[in-house]
Amino acid sequence: MANPTEMELSPTSESPAPATETLVLGGGCFWCTEAIFTRVRGVVDVENGYCNGHVKQPSYEDVCTGDTGHVEVVRVVYDPVEISVQQLLGIFFSIHDPTTLNRQGNDVGPQYRSGIYTTMAEQERVAKEMIADLEQGRIFTSPIVTEVQPLANYWPAEEYHQDYFEHHPEQSYCAFVVGPKVEKFRKHFVKLLKPGA
Repeated sequence: MANPTEMELSPTSESPAPATETLVLGGGCFWCTEAIFTRVRGVVDVENGYCNGHVKQPSYEDVCTGDTGHVEVVRVVYDPVEISVQQLLGIFFSIHDPTTLNRQGNDVGPQYRSGIYTTMAEQERVAKEMIADLEQGRIFTSPIVTEVQPLANYWPAEEYHQDYFEHHPEQSYCAFVVGPKVEKFRKHFVKLLKPGA
């Protein structure tokens, strides 16, 4: 049997996984938001889902009624060494209209409301400070209505909603709504793009 001291000093084959953090964002249809954040440097996973409603395990059809209280969101898992909360929120505020209540373009209903759903106190602080700065700087012509709340009652969306733009780029909504948003992001956030994105 090996000496316990020797075992402790032996190098391990597995190195510890880098620490990641999670931020959940609602900016209208999750197909658009997902397509953009999957291309962001430092983002290691993006999942479409529903959060902050009062029904357990809601379906897309349930959420679309507007009666469950849920928001269509993306759960963004990121490496804080590579990208900051400030940078993620900078992208978020540039890719949707945070001044329209329960609406993004032709998508209307409380499930499309603008929201930042936090998993740690620092994210909440940064989000509220950024909103205050945007308001003070009069970046938008109307007041920001983005809600900032702790994440609650999160459920992943159905499998067919995941990576939707990647699988259906020719679908009409993707071609006319998602695609142009992705191109705008690529143009304005070159330094935050993943290689090849």
